[in-house]
Amino acid sequence: MCFIGHGIFGVITKEIWCNYFGVFGIGREMAYSLMPLVGWIDIGMGVMMLVYPIAALPAWLVFWGFITAMLRPLSGEPVAEWIERAGNYGAPLAFLCFTGPWSARQLFQRTGAKVVTDRQRLEATGWILRSVVYLLVAGHGWLNLIGKPGILLQYARLGFTAPSIVAAYVGWFEICLAFLVLFRPYRPLVLALFFWKAGSELFYPQFGWLEWIERGGSYGAILALWALSPFGTGKLRELATVLRHSLRRRHNLQ
Repeated sequence: MCFIGHGIFGVITKEIWCNYFGVFGIGREMAYSLMPLVGWIDIGMGVMMLVYPIAALPAWLVFWGFITAMLRPLSGEPVAEWIERAGNYGAPLAFLCFTGPWSARQLFQRTGAKVVTDRQRLEATGWILRSVVYLLVAGHGWLNLIGKPGILLQYARLGFTAPSIVAAYVGWFEICLAFLVLFRPYRPLVLALFFWKAGSELFYPQFGWLEWIERGGSYGAILALWALSPFGTGKLRELATVLRHSLRRRHNLQ
């Protein structure tokens, strides 16, 4: 979703991308020429991730997602824009941690479903996901507090007569929620957060569905944390033991 959503924005030549190309000294005319190329490459990688996934793709997405998110503050936008996009680079990082370790050769081999029984790897993945979800929720809360124009326009179009006041309440609510998820990721809370995040992203005043698709990493990170949250760091040893016993039984049956 991240690759494809981001790629479509390149194909349709989203105007604000000119600012990001400008960080590298590229003018508007050249930027508009390069946008479709970047877009089609992203779309191609997204399709490949669906039909023939290799570990190199999420590894690239960690780098690409981090750089493209950093271009926002580098081009003059608030730092919160980079923080709020933690799902773009944090979700693939969690995937690599969960399914790794990878050798250089394995990066270009097709990845398959894995049953992870390593407690330390489960714990590391869990903390990566906690941190990612914390950043993306807190970052969005920060954007509310500073009154991002696009967010205020969302609230105005939803019928709120005082969008700045709504943004302040939502901002503090999301920041408190982010801290709670970081330290106490209760499963019902994380699931509620998923619906909150996925639902609230639908109300962008422009490119609503594309903006929603591009943030697929955010929803994926929250769902992955929901999948691990029942066990917590204190119960991952039991989870790993159960998985090992399950694999042994399957091996004996075969």
